[in-house]
Amino acid sequence: MQKFTDAEILEKAEQTGIIPVFNHKSTEVSKQVLTACYEAGLRLFEFTNRGQNAFEVFKELAVFARQYDDLILGIGTIFSKADAIKFHDFGARFVVSPALVPEMAVVNNMDELLWVPGCGTVSEVYGAHRLGAKLIKAFPGNVLGPEFIKSVKDVLPGVALMPTGGVSPNRENLSAWFNSGVCCVGMGSQLIPKDLLAAGDFEALRGHIQKALGIVQAVRKQ
Repeated sequence: MQKFTDAEILEKAEQTGIIPVFNHKSTEVSKQVLTACYEAGLRLFEFTNRGQNAFEVFKELAVFARQYDDLILGIGTIFSKADAIKFHDFGARFVVSPALVPEMAVVNNMDELLWVPGCGTVSEVYGAHRLGAKLIKAFPGNVLGPEFIKSVKDVLPGVALMPTGGVSPNRENLSAWFNSGVCCVGMGSQLIPKDLLAAGDFEALRGHIQKALGIVQAVRKQ
C-alpha cells in the first residue's frame, strides 16, 4: 500500500482544492464514484463512517483503491481514537471528525495518518492547532461561512482550513471560500449529485467533477 506523509497529503489537498465526501451502502457504487473522482482529477477521497455497513464497504474500497498509486483514501465522521485506528489498519490515510475530540490527537503520531478535526469557533481552531492538527475542518460550513475563515486567518494565518457543508460547485460560492483563504473545500452531495447516482451515470458525474475543478483553478487565478 502506498504511503503518504502529512506534507504530501496536504500538498495534494491544496493542489486539487476539493476533497469529495461520500458514503453509500453499495460497494460497487462506491467504487464507481471513487473512479469517477479519480479520473476527473481528484487525488483525495473521504468515505464517511455512516450506515451499518460503512466499515465493510470501506475495507473493500480500500483494496480497490490500491490500483491508483497516487490516490489518498481517508475516513470521515470519526469520533474516537479506537475507530480512527480501526479504519487506519484497513487503509485510511487521513481521518476526519465533525468535532474536536482531543483524544484523537494521538493519531498524529501514528504512521502516515493525518488527523483533521472539525471546529466551529476560533477557540476550537486554536485548540486543535495546539494539539498538532495540520488541517482543520471548518464545520458546519453553511453556518460559519467564508467570513469565519477570514476572521480565523486574521489571527491564526498559518492554520490550514477546509470548510465542509455549504460548499457548492459554482463560481460565486467557490470564489467566496477560496478568497477567504481556505486550503481546500470538502463537498458531498453538491459534488456527487444523488440524481446522477440514481441514474448510474458515472460519466456525467466525472464531467460534473471536472467542471468543479476547473472553477477552482479559475478562481485561484483571480
